[in-house]
Amino acid sequence: MLRAPAADSNKDVILEVLRRFATAGKKVFEVGSGTGQHVSHFAKSIPDATFQPSEVNGRSLHSIVAYLDHNQFQNVRIPLFIDAAKRFDQWALPGDFGPHMVDIVLSINMLHICSQAAVEGLFESADQLLNETSGILMTYGPYAEDGHISPQSNIAFHASLKAQDPEYGLKDIKCLERIAGRSNLRLSEKIPVPKNNFILVFSR
Repeated sequence: MLRAPAADSNKDVILEVLRRFATAGKKVFEVGSGTGQHVSHFAKSIPDATFQPSEVNGRSLHSIVAYLDHNQFQNVRIPLFIDAAKRFDQWALPGDFGPHMVDIVLSINMLHICSQAAVEGLFESADQLLNETSGILMTYGPYAEDGHISPQSNIAFHASLKAQDPEYGLKDIKCLERIAGRSNLRLSEKIPVPKNNFILVFSR
C-alpha cells in the first residue's frame, strides 16, 4: 500500500465538508483516488454512503485495491481505470454509477497536476455523472485567485510544477468557474482550509 503524508494531513479537513453532502444512500465518485487513503478514510467514517474510486495510474490502482482488501469495506466498489482527459463516452462504468446517477463527484489534489484536457474532462464528466438537480462536484487543492498566487510557498510550488510540465500548475478559480458554467455547474462554496488550500463546491 502506498502512503502519501499529504493525504494523512488533509483527510479530516476534507471529511468534515464531505459529511455535509454524503448522507445515507448517497453515491460518491472519486476521480483521481491516488493511494486510496482518502477513500478508505471516508468510507470508514461515512458507512452509509457508497464510494466508487478511480485512477489513471497503475501503481495507484494497485494501492487502492490493497487498502480495500485490508479493510474489507462493504461500501467501496472496485477501483476503475479512468482517464479524465478521455471523453466521457469512453469511460467504462458500472450500471449503477452511470449518467446522472451520482450525487457527489470528488477530486482531491488533481487539478494542479493534470493536463488542461483532464481539467475540462473532470467538469464535463461531472455534468454527465451527477444528478441533474442536486449533484455536486467537490475539489480540494491549492489555487490561484484572479491571477494571483499566495503565499510564497505556493508560488514556488506553482513554478516547480510548471517546470515538470507546462500544463501543470495552480489553476485559477475564475477559470474553473467559466469551465464549470459550460458544464451546468456553478461555484457555490469556496472554503479556505489549512496549508493555503481551498475546498471548492460546484453545484447545479
